[in-house]
Amino acid sequence: MNLSHDMHKVEHWADTHHPVWVDFLRIGLGIFLMVKGFMFIQDTQALFSIMRKSEFPWVSIGLAHYVAFAHLVGGFFIAIGLITRIAILFQFPILLGAVFFINPERGFYSENTELWTSIIVLVLLIFFFIFGSGRFSVDRLIRKSKKDWLY
Repeated sequence: MNLSHDMHKVEHWADTHHPVWVDFLRIGLGIFLMVKGFMFIQDTQALFSIMRKSEFPWVSIGLAHYVAFAHLVGGFFIAIGLITRIAILFQFPILLGAVFFINPERGFYSENTELWTSIIVLVLLIFFFIFGSGRFSVDRLIRKSKKDWLY
């Protein structure tokens, strides 16, 4: 079984069955992640709190930089549809941590909007990881120009 061939078949199916509104959902997801990255950087109180609680402050500093970079750059790449799946891969550890370690401490009640937001974002990331970036994306423009160049 050829994984590359199977992945190409999934991408082709997703491209042909990809409604336009899904592209706008991807763009919105990317913008949302960028905004969360900016908010994370601006919330210095939360950053210092994370560092104070940690036994290894240098790890906390590294994680804070990772989260900020992944959300800002990865969110931008997801929004424009450039190397979408790779950008999503960098989001997974952050969202898994938010869903399973950070937000559950506050409880699963309906008013814990951060938890539900994290769950929705994680589901959307999984969706776009499987189905790709869609018609209105830099990824598709690159694939299309490669085909034009090869033939």
